[in-house]
Amino acid sequence: MTTTSQGYRITAATGLHKGDRAYQQDQVLILAHPRVPGCALALVADGMGGKSGGRTASDQVVMTAKQVFDRYTPATDDPTEMLRQLVVESHLMIKLTAITADEEPHSTLAAFLVLPDRSAYSAHAGDSRVYHFRGAEMLRRTVDHSYVQRLIDEGKITEAQANTHPQANLLTGCLGTQQDPPVEIAPLDRLEVGDSLLACSDGLWHYLTPRELGAIVSALAPREASEMLIGKARQRARGMGDNLSLALVRFDPIQ
Repeated sequence: MTTTSQGYRITAATGLHKGDRAYQQDQVLILAHPRVPGCALALVADGMGGKSGGRTASDQVVMTAKQVFDRYTPATDDPTEMLRQLVVESHLMIKLTAITADEEPHSTLAAFLVLPDRSAYSAHAGDSRVYHFRGAEMLRRTVDHSYVQRLIDEGKITEAQANTHPQANLLTGCLGTQQDPPVEIAPLDRLEVGDSLLACSDGLWHYLTPRELGAIVSALAPREASEMLIGKARQRARGMGDNLSLALVRFDPIQ
């Protein structure tokens, strides 16, 4: 996808790898708005639950995102309300699917919306993340809805210790569970030329520091960056890697 708006060019890439798992339960999506140039939605959904339950859940997130984004009119509609609908409707669709299935499908969500006026928003539930980089520097990232993040917040463990904690995969909020999902939507800093937005599942960020992520997404074009990120994560997983997925959007100067 390449569009031109306000002196910059949007380039984008997705990456998806099964890792060392038997099933691919992640889904990834980048959508250009069907009617408004310079408006795009990107998301990653990390499905969980049974052999096919996780993929069922992440598929529901992608289908819901397409429907919600198609209804969205940037000039008149509230972007935070659109993202809230994406979270809530995905959650309900996964729960409806669970009624007719033996599995217990759940999914994380990490999404970002880019608007033609260079504003952007993130939405997330679970431990898939959205990062905003300016050049190689991380401006911000989403905060996981997870047990180890709670321990970090309480000062009981460090970020480094969280990566190797035995309960690192335990989530405190996601889509499809009995409890309502976290609806965490935040405006991002106004986008500038040289910025990158990255949504990714824990199968990727678990193996790379923010410094490494920023260096790679700033130095390489999105397609090459996504290939290098996945290659490094696969190498470091040493045969024990989870599914991994990413959606990367970069704002390049017009040459």
